[in-house]
Amino acid sequence: MRVLVAGASGFVGSRLCPALEAAGHEVLAMTRHPAKYRGAGKAVGGDVADVGSLRDALKGAEAAYYLVHSLDSADFKRRDADAARAFARAAADAGLRRIVYLGGLGDDDDTLSEHLASRREVERLLGETGVPVTVLRAGIVIGHGGTSWELTRQLVEHLPAMVTPRWVRTRTQPIAVADVVRYLVGVLDHPEAAGRTFDIGGPEVLAYRDMLQRVAAIEGRPLLLLPIPLLSPRLSSYWLSLVTNIDVTTGRALIDSMTNEVVVRDDAIRRIVEFEPMGYDEAVLQALGERAKSRRTP
Repeated sequence: MRVLVAGASGFVGSRLCPALEAAGHEVLAMTRHPAKYRGAGKAVGGDVADVGSLRDALKGAEAAYYLVHSLDSADFKRRDADAARAFARAAADAGLRRIVYLGGLGDDDDTLSEHLASRREVERLLGETGVPVTVLRAGIVIGHGGTSWELTRQLVEHLPAMVTPRWVRTRTQPIAVADVVRYLVGVLDHPEAAGRTFDIGGPEVLAYRDMLQRVAAIEGRPLLLLPIPLLSPRLSSYWLSLVTNIDVTTGRALIDSMTNEVVVRDDAIRRIVEFEPMGYDEAVLQALGERAKSRRTP
């Protein structure tokens, strides 16, 4: 297919574009700065805040991946909603056969954080103009450059002991970014995936403290966790900004989401895109290897 990737230069998009090309698809890599784009696919100009530019970018495309979010903005919920509405209108005008969206895990009957609730709203808005949407919902994605993974890695590497809030006991189901990409590419070849929502995750359900301790063990670092029940999300976000390079706004949004359990409830995707996702330790080793390689590359 001729496929547009919105968010082509991001954490997932930069890996998805070459994978789509390898699968035989023609890739349109949408970016606000096409002259500076150096990744896989053909660079096309487009801005989710400009419906006209989206219509131009989507001309001739049969399907599109939507990997856009504004988590580092204080008003990310409004900005993400406006962008999703604009993209849905442009997709309908272009006659797209399918939109594929990477959202977030979390139970609909839970009180979702503002971040996860925003992801649900984007799912709904993308489908408002009638283009079938395939939604893949993921929790923590493990890979070099991913915000949630960087938070974990930097905490372990910067602090041999840390006071931790209650969210370290929350369960999640981390997944390697390589496996996220395999699912994203795989659903495109299955018409039965159109208009459906799927949970995706790795083979292990872990609490955040388990993830921290496993990374520390892999890296051979000491780690002492001291739970402090009254450490608020606001204080936690300032603390994170002091010991990691995650900004306060992004840190607050992530921490609010860490109060929600994000695990796979329905593994129907495994019967459509069939492969064995890698375990947590393997995903961590791959992420660390990618980081080491990037630091050696001039």
